[in-house]
Amino acid sequence: MEIFFILKIIFSVIYLAILLVFAVYGLHRYLLLFLYYRNKHKKPSPKGRFSQLPRVTVQLPMYNEKYVAARLIEATCVLDYPRDLLEIQVLDDSTDATTEIVTRKVEEARAKGFDITLIHRDNRAGYKAGALQNGLATARGEFVAIFDADFIPNPRLLMETIHFFTDPKVGLVQSRWGHINREYSALTEVQSIFLDGHFVIEQGARSRSGRFFNFNGTAGIWRKEAVLDAGGWQHDTLTEDLDLSYRAQLNGWEFVFLQDIVSPAELPVDMNAFKSQQHHWTKGSIQTCLKVLPLIWRSRVPLKVKIEATFHLTSNFCYLLMVVLAAMLLPSLYLRSYSAGDLRPILTMDLPLFVTAMLSFLIFYTMAQVEQSSRWYTKILYVPMLVSVGVGLVLNNAKAVLEALFGKQSAFPRTPKYNVTSRDGKKWRKCDYKTIRGILPYLEIVVGLYFLVTAYMAFSKQAYIAMPLMLVFAGGTLYVGLLSLLHSRGVGLKGRMLFGPTHVDAAPAETAQEETSPDAQAA
Repeated sequence: MEIFFILKIIFSVIYLAILLVFAVYGLHRYLLLFLYYRNKHKKPSPKGRFSQLPRVTVQLPMYNEKYVAARLIEATCVLDYPRDLLEIQVLDDSTDATTEIVTRKVEEARAKGFDITLIHRDNRAGYKAGALQNGLATARGEFVAIFDADFIPNPRLLMETIHFFTDPKVGLVQSRWGHINREYSALTEVQSIFLDGHFVIEQGARSRSGRFFNFNGTAGIWRKEAVLDAGGWQHDTLTEDLDLSYRAQLNGWEFVFLQDIVSPAELPVDMNAFKSQQHHWTKGSIQTCLKVLPLIWRSRVPLKVKIEATFHLTSNFCYLLMVVLAAMLLPSLYLRSYSAGDLRPILTMDLPLFVTAMLSFLIFYTMAQVEQSSRWYTKILYVPMLVSVGVGLVLNNAKAVLEALFGKQSAFPRTPKYNVTSRDGKKWRKCDYKTIRGILPYLEIVVGLYFLVTAYMAFSKQAYIAMPLMLVFAGGTLYVGLLSLLHSRGVGLKGRMLFGPTHVDAAPAETAQEETSPDAQAA
């Protein structure tokens, strides 16, 4: 009995300590909401207007993007900016048919009078950061706009942003991401809500309250001098954009975020591609945290900036705590006694901490939809599923955190794009660029079953208040694991709400791009 009592105390202390950490990060979400609404009226505006527009270089980094490469180049060529002041660099590191496609499109654009150059590298030294830095060496523009392959630049983007640089202190202008295939499936709906929370609330709160915020890797315009002054693009992290953002702001450069300027992009429709993207962002953010957080605390920036940067850069460590918490749920229920009808152990300790963390999550993403969508009341129906999928990603992202902590090096991963913009019956599963996730989906299914067992334990202990949470956790991990297996095997399943549409395709590379209208997509 003494051992049982000691184990009970240890488990309870660790369990509640983790919940307390989650509650602190939950309070931080409330702070971001407060900062957003307190500063909502502070919409940025240019300090002046250029009497003579400056030269702009548009960089289009890509690696094996045969389904969307031509679409991107076509959209870039309809940017509303004087042609004699616009330079386009196609930074291609591809090893497949993408190079042939972009070569043809570059030649067509050059024949129409565009100043466009294909810079092809036979190796991926430095990956995307290396390609951007390589292009920067010959870029003739005073300002550099960057668009990833899955984006369709808004034709008005340059004219809407360039005048903010009349302020010599402004080093970056970032636009908000849009989602051209948001309503394609439940998975894309969840991704869009996740990204909206970041772009609407997080970026809006940080930018308008004087905190640091980050360039998102694409759909933004840099002052070339700011990039060079901060040390250029560096490839020692997987999130070169986050890294450069903090280095530039530590050097005194100011950033502008334009919430009302939207740059449309294609969301991953494949669960494995989505998980690869999340792994990439999570690992890179921890690498950047280890690299720049000490510099931030040694700098002379205001304390409020240091605290916000700490929350921003350390938030992904919570994935490790989630793994520990998940592993402890079942033994914690077993060790902690619940007499019939007595919910005091939960109501006095677990519930307040959990509600502080979880309720802030639900409110945070709900308000992001209210702020940016006139049909927010239909979008918030997916917020509970966002919670479930977020739990389902715990193993995937915890693995990324551990890899960053232990210094495991990995190649810069690409997120497959298939030119999927609508539910039109095409079969994207027959396309190339599949991402296979190995043993991880099987582990996720095992964890999902573990949560079901935990739900049963909660029922048997009459801890009924914990059962809905366990079922949400089980549903999320099983959804992520099963959909990963289905997508990696190309198996179709009917039912949009659970597994997404059965038949979608991106069309052959040689024809799909010609069928896409950049103007229509941007609209």
